Amino acid sequence: MQRVHGVVQHYDWGDPTFIPELLGVEPDGRPWAELWLGTHPSGPATLDDGTPLRDVTGELPYLLKVLAAARPLSLQTHPDRARAELGFRDGRYPDPNPKPELLCALTPFEALCGVRPVDATLDLLRELGLTELADLVRDEGPGRAIEALYRGRLDPAPVVAACAASRRPEAERVTRLDAMYPGQPSVAVTILLNHVVLAPGEAIHLGAGNLHAYLGGCGIELMGASDNVVRGGLTSKEIDVEELLAVLDPTPLAEPVMPAAHRYPLDEIGVVLTRLEPGHRHRATAHELMIGTDGGTWLLAPGEDITVDVVTHVVDHP
Repeated sequence: MQRVHGVVQHYDWGDPTFIPELLGVEPDGRPWAELWLGTHPSGPATLDDGTPLRDVTGELPYLLKVLAAARPLSLQTHPDRARAELGFRDGRYPDPNPKPELLCALTPFEALCGVRPVDATLDLLRELGLTELADLVRDEGPGRAIEALYRGRLDPAPVVAACAASRRPEAERVTRLDAMYPGQPSVAVTILLNHVVLAPGEAIHLGAGNLHAYLGGCGIELMGASDNVVRGGLTSKEIDVEELLAVLDPTPLAEPVMPAAHRYPLDEIGVVLTRLEPGHRHRATAHELMIGTDGGTWLLAPGEDITVDVVTHVVDHP
């Protein structure tokens, strides 16, 4: 077992204390948003002697991260493999790989994840008095409603106004986001999405086209080795509404939360995030990355056996 040194990303939405405390270092006042473990060129990990992780493992098809969000990330989605490859060739995407994601909560974690089932959305919209939006969802589906809000065929302002007058949690969330990003159509779009609050150990899976946003909390994230992000709003970064609408999968997601488990498969790239409780044994089937809640970040060699002392997440190759 060799120690791995990841790369910290200091994005402005990051939490200033969670990752430093996990790693046993002093916070420095900056936002510590993500700790990357992998071979992606935007944040390549190294071993104790400075050897690039890639030199030992080859190029890994995944990234393992600790994510710590003190405030919302952008409303976004990711392309599938075919669109990623095409977009990479024509310069629209930085990577030719898709970016499926899993996030397993370490703390209570709030997120928007996929389109809410239609009947539940209709009940909510009618309670809020948003008849025009409800009729559009009923007649043309949530995908068309999202498109209408982004393209201005449906004015987002009445959605925000109706939510400001409501005490429903979904409406209050819209009001909070509008205070941060006033006038952005994405604020109104969030009323059509599943809102989840994960308990530690619960997870969400974000496949290609899933419209989502992390709103706050800390977790372990496993994803394809890609930085292909298509943003629609809730950000000061560049957005691309046309590409987002082309990538969006508006299929309602009835059960967005994966219950706490021992294994969380990321089938798109053929790996599993395995959660090990203290005392559990694990044998690596390939070069595997591991993060412990004591801050240890390690590389396991193929065939290596370990018994963990703390809750530990390993990228397993079944």
